Amino acid sequence: MSTSESDTIAETSTETIPAENTNRKQPFPQGFLDTISTGWAERPEQSPPPRAQAAYTAARRDAVSAAFPGERLVFPAGSLKQRSNDTDYPFRAHSAFAHLTGWASDSLPGSVLVFEPTASGHDVTLHLRDRADRTTTEFYADATVGEFWIGPRPAMEDVAQDLGVATAHLDDFTATDGDRAADDDAELGRFVSELRLVKDAYEIEQMRLAVEVTARGFDDIVSDLPRIIATPRGERAVEGVFHHRARTEGNGEGYDTIAASGPHACYLHWTRNDGAVVPGDLILVDAGVEVDSLYTADITRTLPVSGTFTEVQRKIYETVREAADAAFAAAVPGVKFRTVHEAAMRVIATRVAEWGLLPVSAEEALEADRGGQHRRYMVHGTSHHLGIDVHDCAQARRDMYYDGILEPGMVFTIEPGLYFQIDDLTVPEEYRGIGARIEDDILMTAAGPENLSAGIPRTADEVEAWIARLAR
Repeated sequence: MSTSESDTIAETSTETIPAENTNRKQPFPQGFLDTISTGWAERPEQSPPPRAQAAYTAARRDAVSAAFPGERLVFPAGSLKQRSNDTDYPFRAHSAFAHLTGWASDSLPGSVLVFEPTASGHDVTLHLRDRADRTTTEFYADATVGEFWIGPRPAMEDVAQDLGVATAHLDDFTATDGDRAADDDAELGRFVSELRLVKDAYEIEQMRLAVEVTARGFDDIVSDLPRIIATPRGERAVEGVFHHRARTEGNGEGYDTIAASGPHACYLHWTRNDGAVVPGDLILVDAGVEVDSLYTADITRTLPVSGTFTEVQRKIYETVREAADAAFAAAVPGVKFRTVHEAAMRVIATRVAEWGLLPVSAEEALEADRGGQHRRYMVHGTSHHLGIDVHDCAQARRDMYYDGILEPGMVFTIEPGLYFQIDDLTVPEEYRGIGARIEDDILMTAAGPENLSAGIPRTADEVEAWIARLAR
């Protein structure tokens, strides 16, 4: 990066600025100040049509308004977060704010959505920082928000038309003691989280898109396997290949990519991604593209680096697939969400018991209070809701989430796995260092579950054929 906020040229003599702020600042020469506001063409009118999701976001806001009559509700987009010194992480708006406004990857930091109570409901206004006139010092002197530095911001009237919501200047917003904000108010946070449990038509369309782009990202990885293997830190190469697809066709990744090769595949959230990708090992890739609407996929595939599973690897992998298929079969409208996990765990317990890995029977291991011995090899849950967050609806009540009823419109993962740590003495040596997970994104429909990611090879035979077809 060649410039930063500390490069901003001071308007006055550096002698009047505290010493710690002057090491890179210079005064603006008078000639600059006399001419910077002149010689600019007129800005073109934007006048965008309303976004496709505008009708859906209006309905979401109506639901919030009806649930909290007479309350002033505040939903901040959030602000930039410091990465180091004077650099920030890329901005990503708060999920509740994005869900209720439809303002997604192009949201402006610092914006606030406000529900002002009225006799008949709420007046909803989006407060944002308006464009800075070129005669203002902000335009050229503020490296954080100045348009000379970061590019044009949308005008308030254009945002209002784009999103279908009234807008006002950020300076007109004043917080009050009676405000209820989703981050600070458990009841409000819970409501907007549960509001996302059942997706509308726009959200389902975006989930399909996220899965489609993610599938292309997995194809990219398989195609690039020879170069990945030749790279000393091949896991980083996997991450980079997927990142290219995520940024060229979406907003980025919905979460840090897990590229876990060999024994690293046994670490559930391995994101260090600094290991080699070695033929003979498996590599577990857990990755999802977040599209511009901020909806994300979440998919895992486990690949034999050499292109072919060993006998033990295939046995473990196909057991994971059997568990995933059992969970999918159990996921029907009207059953409890936890039924999906229970179906997968019955397969896992049965198989590891057959392999002689448990000190008890499978039935004993499956006992709710005294069992769980099989969980040593799969400690995580099988499913979570998915959407604008990778772990969506996280503030929902247990009786709406884990003990909730599956309904059409819900989108969730199915992701069983088996993980045999490299130093786990409870398993035969040939199992140690093998980790496998298969994760698919599931849409519940009135007719039953639809596997949105079924087009990405899943069976051991399909995966081997995939690598043979694409790896160059």
